[in-house]
Amino acid sequence: MTITAETIQTMILSSATELRSHHEELSVLDSATGDGDHGTTIARAMDAVVKAAQDKASEPIGEMLHACGWEIMCSDGGSTGPLYGSLYMGMGKATKGKTELTGEDFAAMFEEGMATLRKQTKAEPGDKTLIDALVPGVETLRASIDAGKSIPEAMADSAAAAAAGAAKTCDYQAKFGRARNLGERSIGPVDAGATSMSYLFAGFAAAL
Repeated sequence: MTITAETIQTMILSSATELRSHHEELSVLDSATGDGDHGTTIARAMDAVVKAAQDKASEPIGEMLHACGWEIMCSDGGSTGPLYGSLYMGMGKATKGKTELTGEDFAAMFEEGMATLRKQTKAEPGDKTLIDALVPGVETLRASIDAGKSIPEAMADSAAAAAAGAAKTCDYQAKFGRARNLGERSIGPVDAGATSMSYLFAGFAAAL
């Protein structure tokens, strides 16, 4: 099975819909330890993603994803723009010029996206950030592809792992952002960034 540029566009639009539908929840989560604006920021970023995906619908996969990343970076001056933007731009780098992706290509796309995003932050799993959803999501995707599962099956596994990773952040003390100033008081709420990342993966999975 291969994935076409049209399917990648559908995944992008699906994830944007998923995130925008949860923007109020994300802001409520963020208000527990942060500024309370994460949902609004994510919704604005997803508006940019939708525009880029539609404008670049006839382009190869990598070019579409790169445009999405660039538009996200231009949409927000906080941490969300550089992080989500670099994720998409890394995915675009891995798929430049491609119009179809094999399972191997698909896993490599997410791995390059994660690697590019991680250049923007020193956060590690357990630090109560989006990394807590991203890392298990990408690692599970790779493991499922390597185990011979289909791309939709692997993406479903990935989304489940990302959701589980986000849920675990309630047990962690924040090490980054405004939440780190709360010390042990940051333990309890789930992290808004990890939750939004899990919804991104859920949207991708739903499209497949």
